[in-house]
Amino acid sequence: MRLHQKKHPHLERLLETAKPIDLGSSSKVLILSDLHMGNGGRRDEFKRNADLVRSMLEEYYLPEKYSLVLNGDVEELFKFSIESITEQWRHMYDLFLRFEKNGFFWKTYGNHDADLFEEPNYRLSGHLLEAIKFSYGDEVMLLFHGHQASILLWETYPIVSRVVVLFLRYVAKPMGIRNFSTAYNSRRRFAIERSIYDFSNQAKIVSIIGHTHRPLFESLSKVDHLNYRIEDLCRAYPSAAPQERCGIKQEIAELKTMLDACFTEGKKIGLRSGRYNNISIPSVFNSGCSIGKRGVTAIEIDGDRIRLVYWFKRKQGRKFVSDRNSEPEQLGSSGYFRIVLNEDHLDYVFSRLNLLA
Repeated sequence: MRLHQKKHPHLERLLETAKPIDLGSSSKVLILSDLHMGNGGRRDEFKRNADLVRSMLEEYYLPEKYSLVLNGDVEELFKFSIESITEQWRHMYDLFLRFEKNGFFWKTYGNHDADLFEEPNYRLSGHLLEAIKFSYGDEVMLLFHGHQASILLWETYPIVSRVVVLFLRYVAKPMGIRNFSTAYNSRRRFAIERSIYDFSNQAKIVSIIGHTHRPLFESLSKVDHLNYRIEDLCRAYPSAAPQERCGIKQEIAELKTMLDACFTEGKKIGLRSGRYNNISIPSVFNSGCSIGKRGVTAIEIDGDRIRLVYWFKRKQGRKFVSDRNSEPEQLGSSGYFRIVLNEDHLDYVFSRLNLLA
């Protein structure tokens, strides 16, 4: 046991009880979270990206032999009944289960779909877990939704969830009031990420979460990566050849525009940095969500590498900066594209974690 002080009892329990899965040198795992599948109607947030998710799963990840983990809040039970959801998205459930032939398919639960443990006829009941403990050699990656880091939410969940369901279904839904979830509150989601970050550093493990809808790679947000990339380019500029300086200046200008957009949008994208102290420790990764207005973010584990990727439709995709200078790749003849936002060796991630935490 690596922990000496029990500051995060709920998260420590997850580490002790999570389902163990060994990852080998050829293991390939896709991690998606926060689909929030509904009944196919106007308030079904999944509907916007449903065809994109289906296409990327069926035409890319299945042929590429990936296993699949859906990391919580797959169904939106606060707004819709499970019967209406499973009836509307029957073909998606069929698709999820096809990933078993590639290795495994598991689904963790989040705060929006935790009640599925009480549904005896739930289609994916045999695949439902609270957490997964991936072993990479002697190192550990703990995968869980993330709401467990909020002690108040988790300990009062049976009462709170009933109140929220009644409010969203019978008050907010008819009146068109927005969902007051953690994903829409920058302060709350930062506090949850900070708690998981502290726990992960104390345990010297990597945590892979969802819940806050904010993509994180090595504990860093988009704002962090923009700032770091600008700094790297400024350092490279003095020693660059004259023809290279033009390209550097142009890239810096584009990055500044994106950074300004982050501040302009503010709360919509979660302006807070992903940094929780003076030095960045790569202990928290977040797959983001599958209901973005312009696309879907996901985590890929591919052998000894981990990636944050973004899937989008060319005309709708928000411009993302790739820390590895990747270019978007089209999925066949479809209008969908995939770009690697960031990528690193797991050996580097764990080396930095063990040295700095």
